[in-house]
Amino acid sequence: MSKTTYLLLILTAFILTQNRAFTADPLAFDPGMHAPERTLDFPDGKSVKYRAYEHIYYVAHVVDPVYQTLNLYVPESAYGNNTQTPIFLKTNVGGYMASKASQPSATDATGRALLEGYIVVIPGARGSNSTVIRAAGDTLWTGRAPAGLIDLKSAIRYLRHNKATIPGDTEKIITDGTSAGGAMSSLLGATGNHPAYEPYLKAVGAANERDDVFAAVCYCPITDLEHADMAYEWLYSPTNTGTRSLSPEQIAISNALAASYPAYLNSLNLRKPDGSPLTADNYIAYMKSFLIRSAQKARNEGCEIPPETGVKLNTGFRGSPGEFVVDIDLEVYFNYILNKRQLKTPPAFDQSGVLIDRPSPENSVFGDETGNAVNFTAFSLQKATGHASATPDPSTIEKVRLMNPMSFIGDGVSRTTPNWYIRHGAIDRDTGFQISINLYTKLINNGYNVDFALPWNRGHSGDYNLDDLFEWMKEIL
Repeated sequence: MSKTTYLLLILTAFILTQNRAFTADPLAFDPGMHAPERTLDFPDGKSVKYRAYEHIYYVAHVVDPVYQTLNLYVPESAYGNNTQTPIFLKTNVGGYMASKASQPSATDATGRALLEGYIVVIPGARGSNSTVIRAAGDTLWTGRAPAGLIDLKSAIRYLRHNKATIPGDTEKIITDGTSAGGAMSSLLGATGNHPAYEPYLKAVGAANERDDVFAAVCYCPITDLEHADMAYEWLYSPTNTGTRSLSPEQIAISNALAASYPAYLNSLNLRKPDGSPLTADNYIAYMKSFLIRSAQKARNEGCEIPPETGVKLNTGFRGSPGEFVVDIDLEVYFNYILNKRQLKTPPAFDQSGVLIDRPSPENSVFGDETGNAVNFTAFSLQKATGHASATPDPSTIEKVRLMNPMSFIGDGVSRTTPNWYIRHGAIDRDTGFQISINLYTKLINNGYNVDFALPWNRGHSGDYNLDDLFEWMKEIL
């Protein structure tokens, strides 16, 4: 072989290699790259064998390699089944902070999903505290809104992009999250394929696929953030001079926020299930109906209902066993909640610079890439700056909109999931009951299937009553 021929062969190989490099799919899933089979053992003695595919980058332009990965787990019953097994996607986002892709647990819904035969996907996502150090030595805050949601949408698009090779049915993706993760699950459910997110998705190199889901499971979603402060104070301000023990300055803030909520509530134009208008005037009775239903369910299951809850019971009618919940004294009930856990001080969410300098997680998630936190409501910005006409800048207003499912339900643009499971504990004081109740009501007003409850004596938590959850999932599937 001549030297010239040899050089030509080397050059040809180089060109072919480069062509493959440029044409290879950076988001292709390799079904053969799973770890050795594992076993997950449960406290009741049950176990499930599964395969693990871990540390999979779901975007082509990785900004933060610590968080922009997903883990995928396939139970033994689904080996070789690429088309029929539903996918249970669990986000572990909390406090709007970053979350890493994690492994399934025998103590939450991920383990139960494996045991029930679901494919389990646990994606990581950037959040308010995620950072990278750039070459210049400065710190870049990578997870400011809507980055965490963009990551989760990208993970869903990755699954659809690989529907021919990835285990599971990408048309049967069920999302699950708690607190800020519950908000993320509600956003995934409400904003499917909405074009407002497209520039962000393109920037990280998300797959050019759909990101709508089959169902959304939302435990105590911390959402509707721009109205959450006023909702909280409208609900709890009657306790300000009693159990809550606020200072005069805090009471003034609380009263001002509470006074602004009825106008927002009425602007939603919500309707009760019977079709009648839901307004600030009849809202307390509407909310009370969910608490009465919750207390009755607990009583039917044999739970004691102590008098300090304010629940009023009547003995069953002739021939009917048991007791019936006929009313709840909400003033007594709210003090019962306060005795369980102290309420937040006003403002509960957009707090930075308003009687306190420390930013909340929400102030941080709407901040900028240099690490600054911002006020995201006009009320708090005006109090923090002393400027009576101050309003958040347009970019902040848009970020807030993109992080609120209420902005998208019924807009005629999003592909909103038809199936919803929403739970907010009946003694959960991390946000007002109205946040979940309004989400439920707007969904049913737009014709969606919603299983909603305020579970009795349950605080701020998720992945409980898994028998109920997985029975619901079987029904919708």
